[in-house]
Amino acid sequence: MDVLPILIEWFPYLLSGVASTLGLVLAALVLGLLLGLPMALGQVYGSRPVRWAVGVYVWFFRGLPILVLLFLFWFGIFPGLGLGNLSAFVVGAVVLGLRGAAYQSQIFRGAIQSVGEGQMIAARSLGMSRLTAIRSVILPQAMRIALPGWSNEYPNILTDSAVCYAIGVVELLTITSRMVTQTNITMPVYLATAGIFIILNYGGLKLLHRLEARIAIPGFGTGAM
Repeated sequence: MDVLPILIEWFPYLLSGVASTLGLVLAALVLGLLLGLPMALGQVYGSRPVRWAVGVYVWFFRGLPILVLLFLFWFGIFPGLGLGNLSAFVVGAVVLGLRGAAYQSQIFRGAIQSVGEGQMIAARSLGMSRLTAIRSVILPQAMRIALPGWSNEYPNILTDSAVCYAIGVVELLTITSRMVTQTNITMPVYLATAGIFIILNYGGLKLLHRLEARIAIPGFGTGAM
């Protein structure tokens, strides 16, 4: 059987799977950032109950496999909260984002703690409030330090997104499985899908590394050698 014409025929469907996969990854990265950064601040500057709550969150989401989390939210938590009508894509993106937030919070926490305490003391001595000092002095430095570690979350979420087919998200692996079922071609199709994942992985990291280089300060953070 000539495989190339079949791959060409299915190419638009594979592209739709790529778009869905990238949508999952982007949504999860943004959600992880929006949740992970406040949690990191809570662990560094928060009260003991706040630190405890964040610690429990991190322990829970880092301790369970992504497939278990997907099933928990898809079959149990969201329906129990009256959100059973959410689409599989939304559930997948939320679960990937919640899990990513647990990892990202620790990346940001380490970056914040790497900024010397003396800088907070100096900012307060200049009359800044604690919140202003965090926003204007600590975070601009910490985010530069955290960017290399944060960018590594991209390939992690990209590979985890393939598991979302288990709850019915029509992403790249789902399209691939349908293609294999209908064409009875296995290895060439999965090799093509593997190649697409490699391209997405490489391309995304390349863009993130350019961002690192763009905002790097020579001799500090990502610019330090």
